[in-house]
Amino acid sequence: MESTVQQAINLRYSELAQTSCCLSCGGAINHSKAVAGERCVDLGSGRGTDVLRLAESVGPTGFVYGIDISDGMLDKARHHAAQLGVGNVAFLKANLEALPIEDGKVDLVISNCTINHADDKQKVWNEIFRILGNGGRFVISDIYSMTQVPEEHRNDPEAVAECWAGSVTRDEYVDQLGKAGFTDVQILEESEPYAKGKVEVVSWTILGTKRSKKTCSCKNN
Repeated sequence: MESTVQQAINLRYSELAQTSCCLSCGGAINHSKAVAGERCVDLGSGRGTDVLRLAESVGPTGFVYGIDISDGMLDKARHHAAQLGVGNVAFLKANLEALPIEDGKVDLVISNCTINHADDKQKVWNEIFRILGNGGRFVISDIYSMTQVPEEHRNDPEAVAECWAGSVTRDEYVDQLGKAGFTDVQILEESEPYAKGKVEVVSWTILGTKRSKKTCSCKNN
């Protein structure tokens, strides 16, 4: 059964699926450098725009999965793919903590402002590590908070659905990356802090590669 937060996210994004509103906090796909034949995953794929762009980059020998929890977004994405005749894509409904993809089968994972929504972010990073093959990479745009988000915001489903109240601190974020097994994570973009509720948050885009498990050390590119 979906949590109250997940229900709020599903409702918000199903409604936004019918608008032209910009949905993400970053441009992970602009740093993804997908090439022909790669298998890719977009976590929080929304209307499917980035999935379709990746599908063009990887060509007929590649494949792209779009993962989302919003029925409205999934319907819209499937409709767009069918309209354009794009066959090397699939849009799947799933929680980020349990991805319906086999171990080690993916070359690239991207995501824009989605992981902060997850109830268990460590499980999400563990899943990303699991599905990536050796040498596979992620490019993730997301949010972290400068301080701990107060319970009044963290327990507010609408604030979490707005992509900031579910965020963790930078130290927590880096710790989760390291525990999942990612090393030498590069910071590609990082904003100045900006106010949300009673905290300040930062948008960033990071790149990491699946290698042996060591302590994560995030470095500016």
